[in-house]
Amino acid sequence: MTLLIRGGRVVDPAQGLDRQADVLVEDGKVVEVGKVSPKKQWEIIEAKGCLVTPGLIDMHVHLREPGYEEKETIQTGARAAVAGGFSSVACMPNTNPVNDCEAVTRFICERAREVGLVNVFPIGAVTKGSQGRELAEMGQMVEAGAVAFSDDGRPVSNHQIMRRAMEYAKIFDVPILDHCEDPDLTARGSMNESRVSTELGLRGANALAEELHVARDLMVARLTGGRVHICHLSSAYSLHWVRRGKAEGVNITCEVAPHHLVLTDEAVRSYDTNLKMNPPLRTQEDVHALLEGLADGTVDCIATDHAPHLRQDKEVTFEEAAHGVIGLETAVSLVWEFLVNRDVISPSRAVELMSLNPSRILKLGRGSLEPGRPADVTLIDPAKEVVVDVAEFHSKGRNCPYHGWRLRGAPVMTIVSGRVSYPF
Repeated sequence: MTLLIRGGRVVDPAQGLDRQADVLVEDGKVVEVGKVSPKKQWEIIEAKGCLVTPGLIDMHVHLREPGYEEKETIQTGARAAVAGGFSSVACMPNTNPVNDCEAVTRFICERAREVGLVNVFPIGAVTKGSQGRELAEMGQMVEAGAVAFSDDGRPVSNHQIMRRAMEYAKIFDVPILDHCEDPDLTARGSMNESRVSTELGLRGANALAEELHVARDLMVARLTGGRVHICHLSSAYSLHWVRRGKAEGVNITCEVAPHHLVLTDEAVRSYDTNLKMNPPLRTQEDVHALLEGLADGTVDCIATDHAPHLRQDKEVTFEEAAHGVIGLETAVSLVWEFLVNRDVISPSRAVELMSLNPSRILKLGRGSLEPGRPADVTLIDPAKEVVVDVAEFHSKGRNCPYHGWRLRGAPVMTIVSGRVSYPF
């Protein structure tokens, strides 16, 4: 099948493109970007007024299957992803059973192929059962389709195991994605330790719990030469360590979640449990530092940490509520409203953060509309206004703190391997 995406503003930082052009797609691959004369037998998509970008990639989602299908499935997560403009997602291993072996990795890949809506790239567990005691069989999982390793949700606290994990992963040229947290320092805190937590009477988790592990990962990566990626970085001082590591030539990258860019711990005054996540919402000073990191290139990616939960997991007291927020269907609009429209970053930088860099870190061979690449394409209407309504989400999750927010800028079409996956 031949598809022509005509008249849009093509934004592809990998090629240095930001201009009006057509994109010609044939047999699931990009064939040409430029001025293309259409033929009658081609399918034409009119993209005037839209940005035409490489398919967006969310490198940090929780699809919950296998084992927690009541919260999310690969099918519902895939529908949420493409509705949110994502052509590819990388899913974390905290399933049941944990994705710590070849069999579970293959199951996820096969189930994703059956669904057929979005590219799903499994992330394997660093340790068996994500228990932090014994390395999982990384080599077998890589052969089965794993693109990285993480015990996300559980930090790899043992320094020697983290060292061996980086050394082992280096053999396969895949990164370790680390959830940086010292459980002793978080002390079961339910929000950021600050004046606000004291005033609200909620147990606080100090940012030091994250910052110590980021510094540790920097040192281990420097020793081993392995690649480490810091998940959902949330504090200014954590960013300091990443910036220092990059200056020293260490293979360290990081991501920031939209909620850590648009919300602070002041929002928790509502006691809305949809504002409880791990790491927690930080201070305005932290948000300012993260925004600077987006602008100056220190931050590599924006990733949602999409974490769907059951209603009963959230409809309890704040301290009893589960950590986590969904994000696949709101990320693009939040980035456009709060970052692009306010000139924090350019559209090209947004695409770099949400497509090119995730592809480079995970070595997916995507993130660009260069001829010969897979035809994963996202169309974004920068003028489209949306009002967030959780009842309209395709995800099973409803744990969203943005219900009722009015945002400008939204995805309107997602193409995966040359086929329109969204609108359905």
